[in-house]
Amino acid sequence: YGLRRRTSTKNLWRLDYLKIRDKVKMIEGDLGDLSSLERAVEKSNPDEVYNLAAQSYVATSWKQPIYTAEITGLGVLRMLEAIRHVNPKIKFYQASSSEMFGKVQEIPQKETTPFHPRSPYGVSKVFGYWITVNYRESFDIFACNGILFNHESPLRGTEFVTKKITQGVARIKKGLQDHIELGNLNSKRDWGFAGDYVEAMWLMLQQEEAEDYVIALNEQHSVREFVEMAAPYFGYDIEWFGEGEDELGIDKKTKKTIVRVDSKYYRPSEVDTLLGDSTKARKELGWKPKISFKDLVEDMCKNGK
Repeated sequence: YGLRRRTSTKNLWRLDYLKIRDKVKMIEGDLGDLSSLERAVEKSNPDEVYNLAAQSYVATSWKQPIYTAEITGLGVLRMLEAIRHVNPKIKFYQASSSEMFGKVQEIPQKETTPFHPRSPYGVSKVFGYWITVNYRESFDIFACNGILFNHESPLRGTEFVTKKITQGVARIKKGLQDHIELGNLNSKRDWGFAGDYVEAMWLMLQQEEAEDYVIALNEQHSVREFVEMAAPYFGYDIEWFGEGEDELGIDKKTKKTIVRVDSKYYRPSEVDTLLGDSTKARKELGWKPKISFKDLVEDMCKNGK
């Protein structure tokens, strides 16, 4: 079963891409409405609930901080309340985020690293994390947090930088756009393949006891490196000129500008570096990522819509 909000248009293309649309029964509901979540839980009668829903755009969270808190934060509480009211034996997975670490207190970040979120989105995710822990300890609900570092695939939305890069360079190659506009090229992230991370989610709910786990590739790359790895797939070789807000990424052969830096894409408070340590998950869950960073970038370039 899948939960979806009532909207004027259906946005189910990812299910079509995965060829599973006929295998997923959709139920209308909203993380802002507890009664709709209770009805959804009653109707589906699940063994496991995976709460992957959120207002998930970090940039939007500054423009809509209250809505972000309602859905990304309090939405977790409403989902937990629905489970507690209908069937507290249901296992619950909460999609926590590496953005909770924000201004990192140690490198790499693991399950015991203190949180210091740097956006309304990150703050809301911290609330979701702790309310999940609280319901586990207060009501003996099997509830766990997966603190997932950036996970990508060809299904990624165009609002996210990885898809913006891979789709943008493809469109430049086809003559459909002139260049890509990006923000901080030096931001570093730990990027992995979403399919591997979903397996980790499932493994968490198969354990004897509910615990929280960091899921990461355990390696770090900058936005600049992502561009440099994606560009050759389309025949470009990038060299950089200028710095900061005046920096350009230009193809060495054609001298065509591929990347322009625009300050409007900088965050009010930047998260400069995120690097995960998934030792606990690898040891206790037996989890190991199958797709490398290089293969992930190539897959997004090859199969991106």
